[in-house]
Amino acid sequence: MLHIDIAVVKVPRYGASESGDTLEVIERPGGGLSVVLVDGQGSGRGAKTLSNLIATRAISQLKDGARDGIVARAVHDYLYTYRMGQASATLNILSIDFASGSLRVSRNNPAPFFVLSAEQVQLHNEPSTPIGLYPSTRPVITELALHSGLQIVMFTDGLLKAGERYGVDMELGNYLAGWRSESDDPATALAEALLNRAMELDRNEPTDDISIVVAAVVGRTSPHRARRMTVSVPIERIIERHEDGGNGVGD
Repeated sequence: MLHIDIAVVKVPRYGASESGDTLEVIERPGGGLSVVLVDGQGSGRGAKTLSNLIATRAISQLKDGARDGIVARAVHDYLYTYRMGQASATLNILSIDFASGSLRVSRNNPAPFFVLSAEQVQLHNEPSTPIGLYPSTRPVITELALHSGLQIVMFTDGLLKAGERYGVDMELGNYLAGWRSESDDPATALAEALLNRAMELDRNEPTDDISIVVAAVVGRTSPHRARRMTVSVPIERIIERHEDGGNGVGD
């Protein structure tokens, strides 16, 4: 039986309280999963507000059954109209479609993505522009057949910037070409390895928000058809209770 494993790791730039990237995962109404990854222009609270707004609109249309390419164009049109071409964001939509047995990546992002299989590592670096800047922006769409051993690695540009200020390069293509893992959870193993590599090059002080998504197609025996999701998020601050006895949320 084929299983889809999706692993996500995120870290904000050094000194920032939260990442300007937003990532959402949903179940598709026709069967399957979609991952939406948005990197808002700038950093900090403003970038987070922008990326959250875009991700929310994209997710709502995907839940209604809209196709990925149409969603990417509609979200671009909204941002271009709303901000009059003065704000941009990168947008990646990764979808696993159970009905067609395919995996799609819709990309409005100058940063590439990688496809790993038993035979090779493929770089997908076709010219692509962020949404929000130009009136006729379209996504670059890549579709692949699902098969055991397939892995997709997509990310925001913070991963590519790791080590820049110290004069070193992430050399992501070479790193992935040499990647080998016997883990039962290859998506998590690769996502964590990439983050650890980036943090090492940046000496634990990343210069930009970093978000990494790894989707792996794994052949795995299973006694039942249970679906699982695990989320781990550090709590950096606790909302204090109000003096009037409220809980500080939704009062």
